[in-house]
Amino acid sequence: MATTPVITTTYSRDATPVSVSPAGATTPLPSGTQNAAAAQALTPTGDSERADALIGELGADLGIGADKPALAQRRNSAATATQSDRIDPAAYTDLFARLRAGFKLNEVDAAPVERELDWFVENPDYVQRSFRRAELYLYHIVSEIEARGMPLELALLPVIESAFEPYAYSQARASGLWQFIPGTGSRFGLKQDWWYDGRRDVVESTRAALDYLQYLHDEFNGDWLVAIAGYNCGEAAIARAIAINQAAGRPIDFWDLKLPAETRAYVPKLLAMKRLIASPESHGLAFSPIPNHAYFTRVPTLGQIDLRLAAEIAGVTSEEIYELNPAFHRWATDPEGPHFLLLPADAAAAFAANLALLTPDERLRVSRYSVRHGDSMASVAHRFHTTPQLVRELNDLPKGALVVGTELRVPTEAAQLPPKVLHAALLEDGHYHRILRPHMRVTVRRGDSLWAIARRHGVDVHTLAAMNGLQPGDTLRAGQRLRLTTASLHSDSTVDGAPRAVHHSRKVTYTVRDGDTLARIARVFQVSVAQLISWNSLSETALAPGQQLLILLARR
Repeated sequence: MATTPVITTTYSRDATPVSVSPAGATTPLPSGTQNAAAAQALTPTGDSERADALIGELGADLGIGADKPALAQRRNSAATATQSDRIDPAAYTDLFARLRAGFKLNEVDAAPVERELDWFVENPDYVQRSFRRAELYLYHIVSEIEARGMPLELALLPVIESAFEPYAYSQARASGLWQFIPGTGSRFGLKQDWWYDGRRDVVESTRAALDYLQYLHDEFNGDWLVAIAGYNCGEAAIARAIAINQAAGRPIDFWDLKLPAETRAYVPKLLAMKRLIASPESHGLAFSPIPNHAYFTRVPTLGQIDLRLAAEIAGVTSEEIYELNPAFHRWATDPEGPHFLLLPADAAAAFAANLALLTPDERLRVSRYSVRHGDSMASVAHRFHTTPQLVRELNDLPKGALVVGTELRVPTEAAQLPPKVLHAALLEDGHYHRILRPHMRVTVRRGDSLWAIARRHGVDVHTLAAMNGLQPGDTLRAGQRLRLTTASLHSDSTVDGAPRAVHHSRKVTYTVRDGDTLARIARVFQVSVAQLISWNSLSETALAPGQQLLILLARR
Protein backbone atom coordinates (compact mmCIF):
# COMPACT_ATOMS: atom_id res chain seq x y z
CA MET A 1 0.00 0.00 0.00
CA ALA A 2 1.32 3.45 -0.88
CA THR A 3 2.55 5.58 2.00
CA THR A 4 0.66 8.84 2.56
CA PRO A 5 3.05 11.79 2.46
CA VAL A 6 2.79 13.86 5.64
CA ILE A 7 3.06 17.63 5.38
CA THR A 8 4.94 18.50 8.55
CA THR A 9 5.40 21.83 10.27
CA THR A 10 7.84 23.00 12.94
CA TYR A 11 6.71 24.94 15.98
CA SER A 12 9.97 25.46 17.91
CA ARG A 13 11.02 29.11 18.21
CA ASP A 14 14.62 27.94 18.09
CA ALA A 15 14.25 26.67 14.53
CA THR A 16 14.72 29.21 11.77
CA PRO A 17 11.95 28.84 9.17
CA VAL A 18 13.00 27.69 5.72
CA SER A 19 13.36 30.60 3.30
CA VAL A 20 12.11 30.70 -0.25
CA SER A 21 11.83 33.33 -2.96
CA PRO A 22 8.58 33.94 -4.84
CA ALA A 23 7.31 30.69 -6.25
CA GLY A 24 7.53 31.96 -9.79
CA ALA A 25 11.17 32.99 -9.43
CA THR A 26 12.71 29.63 -8.72
CA THR A 27 9.93 27.13 -8.00
CA PRO A 28 7.58 26.56 -10.92
CA LEU A 29 3.90 26.88 -10.16
CA PRO A 30 1.27 24.92 -12.03
CA SER A 31 0.65 25.52 -15.71
CA GLY A 32 4.13 26.96 -16.18
CA THR A 33 3.11 30.43 -15.00
CA GLN A 34 5.32 32.84 -13.12
CA ASN A 35 4.65 34.16 -9.64
CA ALA A 36 1.21 35.71 -9.58
CA ALA A 37 2.68 38.96 -8.33
CA ALA A 38 4.37 39.54 -11.66
CA ALA A 39 0.97 40.18 -13.20
CA GLN A 40 0.60 43.17 -10.92
CA ALA A 41 3.06 44.85 -13.25
CA LEU A 42 -0.03 45.33 -15.43
CA THR A 43 -1.32 47.66 -12.72
CA PRO A 44 0.84 50.80 -12.58
CA THR A 45 0.03 53.44 -10.00
CA GLY A 46 -2.30 55.31 -12.31
CA ASP A 47 -4.51 52.34 -13.19
CA SER A 48 -6.99 53.15 -10.42
CA GLU A 49 -7.99 56.35 -12.24
CA ARG A 50 -8.31 54.58 -15.60
CA ALA A 51 -10.34 51.82 -13.98
CA ASP A 52 -12.64 54.38 -12.36
CA ALA A 53 -13.26 55.93 -15.76
CA LEU A 54 -14.01 52.57 -17.36
CA ILE A 55 -16.27 51.54 -14.51
CA GLY A 56 -18.05 54.88 -14.73
CA GLU A 57 -18.84 54.20 -18.39
CA LEU A 58 -20.35 50.87 -17.48
CA GLY A 59 -22.55 52.65 -14.92
CA ALA A 60 -25.78 51.10 -13.85
CA ASP A 61 -25.38 48.12 -16.18
CA LEU A 62 -22.94 46.66 -13.67
CA GLY A 63 -24.22 48.40 -10.59
CA ILE A 64 -20.76 49.55 -9.62
CA GLY A 65 -18.84 52.77 -9.23
CA ALA A 66 -21.89 54.97 -8.57
CA ASP A 67 -21.32 55.96 -4.96
CA LYS A 68 -17.99 54.86 -3.50
CA PRO A 69 -17.76 54.97 0.31
CA ALA A 70 -14.38 55.38 1.99
CA LEU A 71 -12.25 52.30 2.57
CA ALA A 72 -12.76 52.62 6.32
CA GLN A 73 -16.52 52.47 5.78
CA ARG A 74 -16.06 49.45 3.52
CA ARG A 75 -14.08 47.68 6.23
CA ASN A 76 -16.78 48.41 8.80
CA SER A 77 -19.43 47.16 6.43
CA ALA A 78 -17.43 44.05 5.59
CA ALA A 79 -16.96 43.26 9.25
CA THR A 80 -20.72 43.12 9.83
CA ALA A 81 -21.35 39.47 9.10
CA THR A 82 -24.55 37.68 10.02
CA GLN A 83 -24.56 35.49 13.09
CA SER A 84 -24.82 32.40 10.90
CA ASP A 85 -21.58 33.42 9.16
CA ARG A 86 -19.68 33.60 12.44
CA ILE A 87 -17.60 30.72 13.68
CA ASP A 88 -16.25 30.27 17.17
CA PRO A 89 -12.43 30.36 16.87
CA ALA A 90 -12.03 28.89 20.34
CA ALA A 91 -13.84 25.73 19.23
CA TYR A 92 -10.79 24.61 17.23
CA THR A 93 -7.36 23.45 18.32
CA ASP A 94 -6.09 23.13 14.74
CA LEU A 95 -5.91 26.25 12.59
CA PHE A 96 -6.58 24.15 9.48
CA ALA A 97 -9.93 23.06 10.95
CA ARG A 98 -10.79 26.68 11.68
CA LEU A 99 -9.89 27.57 8.09
CA ARG A 100 -12.15 24.87 6.67
CA ALA A 101 -15.05 26.06 8.80
CA GLY A 102 -14.77 29.53 7.26
CA PHE A 103 -14.61 28.51 3.60
CA LYS A 104 -17.39 30.29 1.69
CA LEU A 105 -16.53 30.11 -2.01
CA ASN A 106 -18.55 27.65 -4.05
CA GLU A 107 -16.89 24.49 -5.30
CA VAL A 108 -16.05 24.71 -8.98
CA ASP A 109 -15.72 21.60 -11.13
CA ALA A 110 -13.47 22.91 -13.89
CA ALA A 111 -10.47 21.55 -15.77
CA PRO A 112 -8.18 24.50 -14.81
CA VAL A 113 -8.81 23.80 -11.12
CA GLU A 114 -8.06 20.12 -11.61
CA ARG A 115 -4.76 20.95 -13.35
CA GLU A 116 -3.61 23.19 -10.53
CA LEU A 117 -4.71 20.67 -7.92
CA ASP A 118 -2.73 17.94 -9.66
CA TRP A 119 0.38 20.14 -9.54
CA PHE A 120 0.06 20.78 -5.80
CA VAL A 121 -0.50 17.09 -5.11
CA GLU A 122 2.55 16.18 -7.19
CA ASN A 123 4.69 18.81 -5.43
CA PRO A 124 4.06 18.31 -1.70
CA ASP A 125 7.44 19.88 -0.86
CA TYR A 126 6.18 23.23 -2.11
CA VAL A 127 3.08 22.96 0.07
CA GLN A 128 5.16 21.82 3.04
CA ARG A 129 7.56 24.76 2.79
CA SER A 130 4.69 27.22 2.43
CA PHE A 131 2.85 26.09 5.54
CA ARG A 132 6.03 25.71 7.56
CA ARG A 133 6.53 29.45 7.08
CA ALA A 134 2.80 30.14 7.44
CA GLU A 135 3.01 28.89 11.02
CA LEU A 136 4.28 32.34 12.05
CA TYR A 137 1.65 34.41 10.24
CA LEU A 138 -1.47 32.39 9.44
CA TYR A 139 -3.28 32.84 12.78
CA HIS A 140 -3.16 36.62 12.41
CA ILE A 141 -4.34 36.52 8.81
CA VAL A 142 -7.23 34.16 9.60
CA SER A 143 -8.30 36.32 12.55
CA GLU A 144 -8.30 39.49 10.44
CA ILE A 145 -10.35 37.88 7.66
CA GLU A 146 -12.87 36.50 10.14
CA ALA A 147 -13.27 39.92 11.76
CA ARG A 148 -14.32 41.35 8.39
CA GLY A 149 -16.68 38.49 7.52
CA MET A 150 -14.69 37.66 4.38
CA PRO A 151 -14.15 34.14 2.97
CA LEU A 152 -11.31 32.34 4.73
CA GLU A 153 -10.09 31.04 1.38
CA LEU A 154 -8.40 34.45 1.12
CA ALA A 155 -5.97 33.36 3.85
CA LEU A 156 -4.50 30.96 1.28
CA LEU A 157 -3.61 33.69 -1.23
CA PRO A 158 -0.07 34.09 0.21
CA VAL A 159 0.59 30.46 -0.72
CA ILE A 160 -0.01 31.44 -4.33
CA GLU A 161 1.60 34.88 -4.11
CA SER A 162 4.78 34.25 -2.13
CA ALA A 163 4.74 30.76 -0.63
CA PHE A 164 4.38 32.66 2.69
CA GLU A 165 7.90 34.10 2.32
CA PRO A 166 7.82 37.74 3.54
CA TYR A 167 11.11 38.53 1.75
CA ALA A 168 9.77 37.32 -1.61
CA TYR A 169 10.54 39.82 -4.39
CA SER A 170 9.40 39.48 -7.99
CA GLN A 171 10.68 40.81 -11.29
CA ALA A 172 7.73 43.21 -11.22
CA ARG A 173 9.17 44.63 -7.94
CA ALA A 174 6.31 43.09 -5.95
CA SER A 175 7.30 42.38 -2.36
CA GLY A 176 6.08 40.65 0.79
CA LEU A 177 3.58 37.97 1.70
CA TRP A 178 0.88 39.67 -0.37
CA GLN A 179 3.20 40.82 -3.20
CA PHE A 180 2.34 44.50 -3.48
CA ILE A 181 4.08 46.51 -6.17
CA PRO A 182 5.27 49.94 -4.93
CA GLY A 183 2.45 51.98 -6.45
CA THR A 184 -0.37 49.79 -5.18
CA GLY A 185 1.29 49.58 -1.79
CA SER A 186 1.39 53.37 -1.53
CA ARG A 187 -2.19 53.59 -2.70
CA PHE A 188 -3.29 51.41 0.21
CA GLY A 189 -1.23 53.20 2.83
CA LEU A 190 1.94 51.11 2.97
CA LYS A 191 4.89 53.33 3.87
CA GLN A 192 8.13 52.64 1.96
CA ASP A 193 11.42 54.35 2.78
CA TRP A 194 15.13 53.74 3.44
CA TRP A 195 14.47 52.07 6.78
CA TYR A 196 11.15 50.33 6.28
CA ASP A 197 8.98 48.74 3.59
CA GLY A 198 5.39 48.29 4.70
CA ARG A 199 4.79 45.82 1.89
CA ARG A 200 6.73 43.33 4.01
CA ASP A 201 5.06 44.32 7.29
CA VAL A 202 3.01 41.27 8.27
CA VAL A 203 0.26 43.25 10.00
CA GLU A 204 0.11 46.27 7.70
CA SER A 205 0.36 44.36 4.43
CA THR A 206 -2.43 42.04 5.56
CA ARG A 207 -4.59 45.06 6.38
CA ALA A 208 -3.83 46.58 2.96
CA ALA A 209 -4.44 43.32 1.08
CA LEU A 210 -7.83 42.85 2.71
CA ASP A 211 -8.70 46.50 2.07
CA TYR A 212 -7.85 46.01 -1.60
CA LEU A 213 -9.77 42.74 -1.89
CA GLN A 214 -12.84 44.23 -0.22
CA TYR A 215 -12.60 47.26 -2.51
CA LEU A 216 -12.48 44.99 -5.55
CA HIS A 217 -15.37 42.88 -4.23
CA ASP A 218 -17.51 45.99 -3.79
CA GLU A 219 -16.51 47.45 -7.16
CA PHE A 220 -17.29 44.29 -9.12
CA ASN A 221 -20.80 43.59 -7.94
CA GLY A 222 -19.89 41.35 -4.98
CA ASP A 223 -18.23 38.65 -7.12
CA TRP A 224 -15.34 37.23 -5.08
CA LEU A 225 -13.75 35.34 -7.97
CA VAL A 226 -13.65 38.51 -10.08
CA ALA A 227 -12.27 40.41 -7.09
CA ILE A 228 -9.50 37.84 -6.61
CA ALA A 229 -8.68 38.05 -10.31
CA GLY A 230 -8.52 41.83 -9.97
CA TYR A 231 -6.02 41.49 -7.14
CA ASN A 232 -3.76 39.73 -9.59
CA CYS A 233 -4.09 41.82 -12.74
CA GLY A 234 -5.56 45.08 -11.49
CA GLU A 235 -9.05 46.54 -11.68
CA ALA A 236 -8.37 48.29 -15.00
CA ALA A 237 -7.89 44.95 -16.77
CA ILE A 238 -11.04 43.59 -15.14
CA ALA A 239 -13.09 46.65 -16.07
CA ARG A 240 -11.94 46.41 -19.69
CA ALA A 241 -12.83 42.71 -19.87
CA ILE A 242 -16.27 43.36 -18.36
CA ALA A 243 -16.91 46.20 -20.79
CA ILE A 244 -16.01 43.97 -23.76
CA ASN A 245 -18.32 41.18 -22.58
CA GLN A 246 -21.12 43.64 -21.84
CA ALA A 247 -20.88 45.04 -25.35
CA ALA A 248 -20.98 41.53 -26.83
CA GLY A 249 -23.83 40.37 -24.61
CA ARG A 250 -21.68 37.76 -22.90
CA PRO A 251 -21.66 36.83 -19.18
CA ILE A 252 -19.36 38.82 -16.90
CA ASP A 253 -18.38 36.16 -14.38
CA PHE A 254 -14.70 35.21 -13.99
CA TRP A 255 -14.84 32.14 -16.21
CA ASP A 256 -16.20 34.12 -19.17
CA LEU A 257 -13.88 37.14 -18.99
CA LYS A 258 -10.92 37.41 -21.35
CA LEU A 259 -8.03 38.01 -18.92
CA PRO A 260 -4.23 37.60 -18.98
CA ALA A 261 -3.04 33.99 -18.91
CA GLU A 262 -1.48 34.58 -15.50
CA THR A 263 -4.82 35.65 -14.07
CA ARG A 264 -6.73 32.82 -15.75
CA ALA A 265 -4.49 30.43 -13.79
CA TYR A 266 -4.42 32.50 -10.59
CA VAL A 267 -8.01 31.95 -9.45
CA PRO A 268 -7.92 28.19 -10.21
CA LYS A 269 -4.75 27.93 -8.10
CA LEU A 270 -6.57 29.38 -5.11
CA LEU A 271 -9.59 27.13 -5.65
CA ALA A 272 -7.28 24.14 -5.99
CA MET A 273 -5.47 25.00 -2.76
CA LYS A 274 -8.83 25.41 -1.02
CA ARG A 275 -9.85 21.94 -2.20
CA LEU A 276 -6.57 20.44 -1.03
CA ILE A 277 -6.89 22.01 2.45
CA ALA A 278 -10.55 20.99 2.67
CA SER A 279 -9.78 17.31 2.11
CA PRO A 280 -6.06 16.47 2.01
CA GLU A 281 -6.64 12.78 2.66
CA SER A 282 -8.64 12.55 -0.57
CA HIS A 283 -5.44 13.43 -2.40
CA GLY A 284 -3.06 11.19 -0.48
CA LEU A 285 -1.74 13.95 1.80
CA ALA A 286 -1.96 14.69 5.50
CA PHE A 287 -1.29 18.02 7.22
CA SER A 288 0.23 18.27 10.66
CA PRO A 289 -1.93 20.59 12.77
CA ILE A 290 -0.99 24.23 13.20
CA PRO A 291 -1.88 25.33 16.74
CA ASN A 292 -4.87 27.64 16.80
CA HIS A 293 -3.31 30.39 18.88
CA ALA A 294 -1.35 33.55 18.20
CA TYR A 295 2.34 33.01 17.49
CA PHE A 296 3.24 36.67 17.95
CA THR A 297 2.07 39.77 19.75
CA ARG A 298 2.66 43.44 18.99
CA VAL A 299 4.88 45.24 21.51
CA PRO A 300 5.70 49.00 21.64
CA THR A 301 9.38 49.93 21.31
CA LEU A 302 9.13 53.50 22.70
CA GLY A 303 11.09 54.75 19.67
CA GLN A 304 13.85 53.53 17.37
CA ILE A 305 15.73 50.41 18.51
CA ASP A 306 18.65 48.28 17.32
CA LEU A 307 17.11 45.04 16.10
CA ARG A 308 19.90 42.78 17.33
CA LEU A 309 19.57 44.38 20.76
CA ALA A 310 15.79 43.85 20.60
CA ALA A 311 16.43 40.17 19.99
CA GLU A 312 18.85 39.97 22.91
CA ILE A 313 16.54 41.56 25.46
CA ALA A 314 13.59 39.48 24.20
CA GLY A 315 15.57 36.24 24.41
CA VAL A 316 15.12 35.32 20.73
CA THR A 317 17.48 35.13 17.77
CA SER A 318 18.08 38.08 15.46
CA GLU A 319 16.92 35.87 12.59
CA GLU A 320 13.55 35.46 14.28
CA ILE A 321 13.26 39.20 14.87
CA TYR A 322 13.70 39.78 11.15
CA GLU A 323 11.32 36.94 10.20
CA LEU A 324 8.58 38.51 12.31
CA ASN A 325 9.51 42.09 11.36
CA PRO A 326 10.68 41.80 7.73
CA ALA A 327 9.59 45.36 6.92
CA PHE A 328 12.72 46.66 8.68
CA HIS A 329 15.63 46.11 6.30
CA ARG A 330 18.32 47.97 8.23
CA TRP A 331 20.10 47.40 11.55
CA ALA A 332 17.41 49.32 13.45
CA THR A 333 13.74 50.21 13.22
CA ASP A 334 12.56 53.33 11.41
CA PRO A 335 13.12 56.52 13.47
CA GLU A 336 9.77 57.81 12.20
CA GLY A 337 7.93 54.62 13.15
CA PRO A 338 6.07 52.39 13.31
CA HIS A 339 7.31 52.06 16.89
CA PHE A 340 6.19 48.47 17.36
CA LEU A 341 7.77 45.05 16.99
CA LEU A 342 6.15 41.68 16.54
CA LEU A 343 7.57 39.22 19.07
CA PRO A 344 6.77 35.64 20.02
CA ALA A 345 3.98 35.82 22.58
CA ASP A 346 6.11 34.23 25.29
CA ALA A 347 8.93 36.75 24.77
CA ALA A 348 6.92 39.97 25.05
CA ALA A 349 7.04 40.36 28.84
CA ALA A 350 10.83 39.99 29.05
CA PHE A 351 11.29 42.46 26.19
CA ALA A 352 9.06 45.10 27.80
CA ALA A 353 10.76 44.75 31.19
CA ASN A 354 14.28 45.00 29.76
CA LEU A 355 13.38 47.82 27.38
CA ALA A 356 12.22 49.99 30.29
CA LEU A 357 15.76 49.87 31.72
CA LEU A 358 17.40 51.35 28.61
CA THR A 359 17.94 54.97 27.62
CA PRO A 360 17.14 56.05 24.04
CA ASP A 361 20.84 55.97 23.13
CA GLU A 362 21.27 52.53 24.71
CA ARG A 363 18.31 51.27 22.68
CA LEU A 364 20.21 52.24 19.53
CA ARG A 365 23.72 51.35 20.71
CA VAL A 366 24.89 54.81 19.75
CA SER A 367 27.33 57.29 21.25
CA ARG A 368 27.67 61.05 20.82
CA TYR A 369 30.24 62.91 18.75
CA SER A 370 30.74 66.69 18.52
CA VAL A 371 31.66 67.95 15.05
CA ARG A 372 35.14 69.49 14.88
CA HIS A 373 36.88 71.84 12.42
CA GLY A 374 37.73 69.96 9.21
CA ASP A 375 35.09 67.25 9.73
CA SER A 376 32.96 66.14 6.85
CA MET A 377 30.14 63.64 6.77
CA ALA A 378 32.47 61.17 5.05
CA SER A 379 35.25 61.60 7.63
CA VAL A 380 32.85 61.18 10.55
CA ALA A 381 31.39 58.07 8.94
CA HIS A 382 34.90 56.70 8.41
CA ARG A 383 35.90 57.41 12.02
CA PHE A 384 32.97 55.35 13.31
CA HIS A 385 33.08 52.59 10.69
CA THR A 386 29.77 53.44 9.12
CA THR A 387 28.44 55.26 6.04
CA PRO A 388 27.51 58.91 5.42
CA GLN A 389 23.99 57.84 4.50
CA LEU A 390 23.49 56.11 7.84
CA VAL A 391 24.85 59.07 9.83
CA ARG A 392 22.51 61.40 7.98
CA GLU A 393 19.52 59.08 8.55
CA LEU A 394 20.41 58.60 12.21
CA ASN A 395 20.52 62.36 12.78
CA ASP A 396 17.85 63.40 10.26
CA LEU A 397 20.37 65.70 8.55
CA PRO A 398 19.91 67.27 5.11
CA LYS A 399 22.71 67.18 2.57
CA GLY A 400 25.38 69.82 3.03
CA ALA A 401 28.36 70.70 5.21
CA LEU A 402 28.44 69.89 8.91
CA VAL A 403 28.37 72.71 11.45
CA VAL A 404 31.18 72.76 14.03
CA GLY A 405 29.86 71.91 17.48
CA THR A 406 26.88 69.93 16.22
CA GLU A 407 26.35 66.83 18.33
CA LEU A 408 25.87 63.72 16.23
CA ARG A 409 24.61 60.31 17.16
CA VAL A 410 26.94 57.63 15.75
CA PRO A 411 26.78 53.83 15.98
CA THR A 412 29.11 52.11 18.43
CA GLU A 413 29.60 49.03 16.24
CA ALA A 414 29.23 47.99 12.63
CA ALA A 415 25.89 46.45 11.71
CA GLN A 416 25.65 42.91 10.37
CA LEU A 417 22.50 41.82 8.57
CA PRO A 418 21.21 38.30 7.84
CA PRO A 419 21.53 37.43 4.12
CA LYS A 420 17.84 37.92 3.30
CA VAL A 421 17.77 41.29 5.04
CA LEU A 422 20.96 42.37 3.29
CA HIS A 423 19.37 41.39 -0.01
CA ALA A 424 16.30 43.52 0.80
CA ALA A 425 18.53 46.47 1.71
CA LEU A 426 20.48 46.14 -1.53
CA LEU A 427 17.24 46.11 -3.51
CA GLU A 428 16.14 49.30 -1.76
CA ASP A 429 19.52 50.93 -2.33
CA GLY A 430 19.17 50.11 -6.02
CA HIS A 431 16.42 52.73 -6.29
CA TYR A 432 18.87 55.57 -5.53
CA HIS A 433 20.27 57.64 -8.40
CA ARG A 434 23.32 55.53 -9.15
CA ILE A 435 24.58 53.82 -12.24
CA LEU A 436 27.04 51.12 -11.20
CA ARG A 437 29.86 49.77 -13.35
CA PRO A 438 30.60 46.12 -12.51
CA HIS A 439 33.72 44.02 -13.01
CA MET A 440 36.24 46.52 -11.61
CA ARG A 441 38.99 45.51 -9.19
CA VAL A 442 41.32 47.56 -7.04
CA THR A 443 44.62 46.69 -5.40
CA VAL A 444 44.89 47.30 -1.67
CA ARG A 445 47.59 49.81 -0.70
CA ARG A 446 49.69 49.71 2.44
CA GLY A 447 47.57 50.99 5.35
CA ASP A 448 44.28 50.67 3.44
CA SER A 449 41.06 49.61 5.12
CA LEU A 450 37.70 48.73 3.63
CA TRP A 451 36.40 52.02 4.99
CA ALA A 452 39.14 54.00 3.23
CA ILE A 453 38.60 52.18 -0.09
CA ALA A 454 34.82 52.61 0.14
CA ARG A 455 35.23 56.32 0.84
CA ARG A 456 37.79 56.75 -1.95
CA HIS A 457 35.50 55.18 -4.55
CA GLY A 458 32.16 56.42 -3.23
CA VAL A 459 30.60 53.06 -2.39
CA ASP A 460 28.89 51.67 0.69
CA VAL A 461 31.40 49.88 2.94
CA HIS A 462 28.95 47.13 3.88
CA THR A 463 28.24 46.43 0.22
CA LEU A 464 31.97 46.42 -0.56
CA ALA A 465 32.58 43.98 2.29
CA ALA A 466 29.71 41.69 1.24
CA MET A 467 30.91 41.65 -2.37
CA ASN A 468 34.29 40.35 -1.23
CA GLY A 469 33.19 37.98 1.51
CA LEU A 470 34.52 40.24 4.27
CA GLN A 471 33.29 42.12 7.32
CA PRO A 472 33.71 45.94 7.36
CA GLY A 473 36.33 45.76 10.13
CA ASP A 474 38.47 43.03 8.56
CA THR A 475 42.20 43.76 8.11
CA LEU A 476 43.48 43.95 4.54
CA ARG A 477 46.95 43.11 3.24
CA ALA A 478 48.88 45.24 0.76
CA GLY A 479 48.53 43.83 -2.75
CA GLN A 480 45.20 42.16 -2.06
CA ARG A 481 42.74 42.47 -4.96
CA LEU A 482 39.17 43.52 -4.22
CA ARG A 483 36.14 43.44 -6.46
CA LEU A 484 34.71 46.94 -6.69
CA THR A 485 31.58 48.44 -8.17
CA THR A 486 31.99 52.18 -8.46
CA ALA A 487 29.11 54.61 -8.38
CA SER A 488 28.66 57.76 -10.38
CA LEU A 489 25.75 60.14 -10.66
CA HIS A 490 23.90 60.00 -13.94
CA SER A 491 22.02 63.01 -15.27
CA ASP A 492 19.28 60.82 -16.72
CA SER A 493 18.82 58.54 -13.74
CA THR A 494 15.22 59.47 -13.05
CA VAL A 495 12.04 59.40 -15.04
CA ASP A 496 9.35 61.90 -14.01
CA GLY A 497 11.05 62.31 -10.67
CA ALA A 498 11.19 58.55 -9.95
CA PRO A 499 14.46 56.60 -9.94
CA ARG A 500 15.05 54.57 -13.07
CA ALA A 501 15.72 50.85 -12.60
CA VAL A 502 19.37 49.89 -13.08
CA HIS A 503 20.77 46.51 -14.01
CA HIS A 504 23.98 45.17 -12.57
CA SER A 505 25.25 42.52 -10.14
CA ARG A 506 26.60 42.58 -6.63
CA LYS A 507 28.79 39.82 -5.32
CA VAL A 508 27.88 38.29 -1.97
CA THR A 509 29.70 35.48 -0.19
CA TYR A 510 27.30 33.24 1.72
CA THR A 511 28.47 30.89 4.47
CA VAL A 512 26.61 27.58 4.38
CA ARG A 513 24.68 26.69 7.53
CA ASP A 514 23.65 23.34 8.90
CA GLY A 515 20.71 22.02 6.89
CA ASP A 516 21.29 24.28 3.89
CA THR A 517 20.85 22.91 0.38
CA LEU A 518 21.61 24.49 -2.97
CA ALA A 519 17.89 24.65 -3.70
CA ARG A 520 17.15 26.49 -0.44
CA ILE A 521 19.99 28.99 -0.95
CA ALA A 522 18.90 29.55 -4.54
CA ARG A 523 15.38 30.38 -3.37
CA VAL A 524 16.62 32.78 -0.70
CA PHE A 525 18.67 34.78 -3.20
CA GLN A 526 16.30 34.28 -6.14
CA VAL A 527 18.86 32.62 -8.38
CA SER A 528 18.97 29.16 -9.93
CA VAL A 529 20.78 26.09 -8.68
CA ALA A 530 22.58 25.95 -12.02
CA GLN A 531 23.92 29.48 -11.44
CA LEU A 532 25.19 28.55 -7.98
CA ILE A 533 26.97 25.51 -9.41
CA SER A 534 28.48 27.58 -12.24
CA TRP A 535 29.62 30.51 -10.08
CA ASN A 536 31.27 28.19 -7.57
CA SER A 537 32.60 25.49 -9.96
CA LEU A 538 30.88 22.82 -7.89
CA SER A 539 31.32 19.20 -8.91
CA GLU A 540 28.68 17.91 -6.50
CA THR A 541 25.53 19.31 -4.90
CA ALA A 542 26.24 18.28 -1.29
CA LEU A 543 27.21 21.20 0.94
CA ALA A 544 29.14 21.35 4.21
CA PRO A 545 28.46 23.83 7.06
CA GLY A 546 31.01 26.63 6.89
CA GLN A 547 31.51 26.29 3.14
CA GLN A 548 31.45 29.66 1.35
CA LEU A 549 29.48 30.26 -1.83
CA LEU A 550 29.78 33.17 -4.25
CA ILE A 551 26.40 34.66 -5.24
CA LEU A 552 25.83 37.40 -7.82
CA LEU A 553 22.75 39.41 -6.88
CA ALA A 554 20.92 40.99 -9.78
CA ARG A 555 19.43 44.38 -8.95
CA ARG A 556 16.72 46.19 -10.82
